[in-house]
Amino acid sequence: MSNDSMLSQEGYDKLKKELEFLKGPERARIADNIREAKSHGDLKENAMYHEAKLNQTRLESRIADLERVLMNAQIVTSERQAGVAHLGSTIELEDLEFGDKMTIRLVGAFEADPLNDLISVASPMGTALLEKQAGALIEVETPGGIQNYKVLSVD
Repeated sequence: MSNDSMLSQEGYDKLKKELEFLKGPERARIADNIREAKSHGDLKENAMYHEAKLNQTRLESRIADLERVLMNAQIVTSERQAGVAHLGSTIELEDLEFGDKMTIRLVGAFEADPLNDLISVASPMGTALLEKQAGALIEVETPGGIQNYKVLSVD
C-alpha cells in the first residue's frame, strides 16, 4: 500500500472537506477574479489577469491531487495492538539531548503537516516510531545529525 494513499478517517474527512471547498466557493472566487481582470482590458500586460490565471492553475492542480488521493485512499483504523505505534497513533516523545517533550501523531504522507505535529509514517521519524512501545529509545537521522528520543507514551 502506497504511503500517500494511507489516511486516517480524520485525514480523509479533512481532505474531502477541502476538496468540496475548492470545487465550490474557491473555484467561483477565482473565476470572478479572472472575469474582473479581463474587464480591465489588454491581457498581455495585465498583471491581475496573469495572477488570477496562475491561481486557477494552482487550484486545479490541488483539486486533481486531492481527487487522486481520495479515489485511491486506504483508510487505516486503529485496530492494532494497543500501546504499539502505528498510523493514527498519538505519541509523546522526549528529546534525550535537550529534555524537550513533544506530542506527535503518525499520519499518511499526504496528510502530513510537521508544523502541526502530524508526522508521516514514511518520514525518518515516522519510520523509526512504527511498532515501538512506551519506553523504547529511537534514533532519527536528520540533516543536522542523529537525534535520540525516548517514547513516553503511545495512544
